[in-house]
Amino acid sequence: MNIEELSHLFKAAILDFKRNKVRTFLTSLGIMIGVLSVVMLIALGIGLKNYIANQFESLGAKLVIIFPGNVFSEEGGLGGNFGAGFAGGVRFDEKDVNTLKKISEVDYVVPVYIKSSIVEAKSTKKLSSVMGSSEDIFEVLNLVIEKGEKFDKADVARKAKVAVLGSSIAEDLFNEPGLAIGEIVRFSNQRFEVIGVAQKKGDRDIDSAVIVPYSATFGSINPDKKFFTIYLGIKDDQVVGIAKEKARDILLKRYEKDEFSVTEQSQILSTVNQIFNILNGVLVAIGSISLLVGGVGIMNIMYATVTERTKEVGIRRAVGATKKDILLQFLTESVVLSVFGGLSGLLFAIVLVILIRPFFPVAINALAVMITLGISSAIGIFFGVFPARRAANLPPIEAIRYE
Repeated sequence: MNIEELSHLFKAAILDFKRNKVRTFLTSLGIMIGVLSVVMLIALGIGLKNYIANQFESLGAKLVIIFPGNVFSEEGGLGGNFGAGFAGGVRFDEKDVNTLKKISEVDYVVPVYIKSSIVEAKSTKKLSSVMGSSEDIFEVLNLVIEKGEKFDKADVARKAKVAVLGSSIAEDLFNEPGLAIGEIVRFSNQRFEVIGVAQKKGDRDIDSAVIVPYSATFGSINPDKKFFTIYLGIKDDQVVGIAKEKARDILLKRYEKDEFSVTEQSQILSTVNQIFNILNGVLVAIGSISLLVGGVGIMNIMYATVTERTKEVGIRRAVGATKKDILLQFLTESVVLSVFGGLSGLLFAIVLVILIRPFFPVAINALAVMITLGISSAIGIFFGVFPARRAANLPPIEAIRYE
C-alpha cells in the first residue's frame, strides 16, 4: 500500500466520523478513559516515589538510621516481616543513645520520639505531631529557623519546656510565625514556651510538627522514656559502612537481630524503588482493564457500522473493490478511533498533571506514554479485525439486496 492509498483511507474514515460525531465520540471514549487511567496512575505512582525520595534527600547525606523491627533483609531488600517491621520490634532508650555515642565514626546521635497530640494556643486547637529529640534534630532535618532560635544542648540537659514550631502549625495557631515567639502552647497537660519557628520545608509532617527537647517529654508525654528511631550522623561518607556495623554490634548486646534494623538512605531508597516497581505494574494492569473495555466497545460499534453500511459494501464490491480494500477501510476506521481516543486521553492526562504538579511531584513517564499509545493502537487493530473481516466477506449481491 502506498502513501496515496493510505491517505485516501484516512480521509474516508474522517469523513465517516464527521457524519456520525456522537457515535465517534462515544466509541473512542472508552479508549480515552483507559489511556487517561493508565497514564495518571503511573504519574501518581512516580509522584509518590519522587515525594519519598525528596524527603530522604532533604536529610543529611551521611546518616545511618536505626528502626525497630526487621525492616530490611541482610541483602538490602525487603525483610521477611516488612509489614510488621515498624509496628513490632523494640523501643530504644537513653542507654542505647549514650552507648552509640561512643562510636568513633559517629558525629552525633539523635533519638526521636513522636506522638500525635492536640496542640492548643490561646483558644485555638490543632492536631499535630509532637517530636521529642535532641538539639541535632535540626541538622538531621536540615531545618532553618525563620523566627527566634532553636533549643540547644543545655535545654536538653535541663529538660527545658521549650518548643520550635513548624511553619504550618505556627500559622494555624498564631496566624503569623513572628507572633508565636514567647507564646505558650499546651499539649498532654504540659505547657511549652515557643522559642522558634522553622522555615517552610514543604514536608507536611515536619511543617506541622512541634519539636521539643526529648528530655522534656519524659513524664506524661513519654512515660516509658523510649524512642521510635535513632539517627546517627556520620563524620565521613567513607566510614558509613563501618559505623553501621559497629552500631549493629552494640545493639545486638541488648536485642535480638530481628528486633531492630540499621540502615542508610541508599538502602531505604532501593527498597522504595522495589515497592514502586511492583506497584506500577499493578497500576498498569488495573488501568489496562479500561483499555480492554474500550476495545470491546470499538468492536461492538464497528459491527453495528458494518450492518448499517452493508449495502454500501455491496456496491463497492460490485464496482471492483476487493476484499482487501473493504478490510483495510474498516480496519483503518477502527485504528483511527483508537488513536484518537488515546491521544485525547493523553491530552487530558497532561492537563491534570500540570494542575496537580504544584501540589504533588507527579510526572509523566515518556516510555509509559509510548507503550500506552501503542497498546491503544493495537487494540484498535485487534478488535477491528473481526468486523472488518465480516464486511470483506459479505457476498456482493446479497449485500446490495440488504435492507
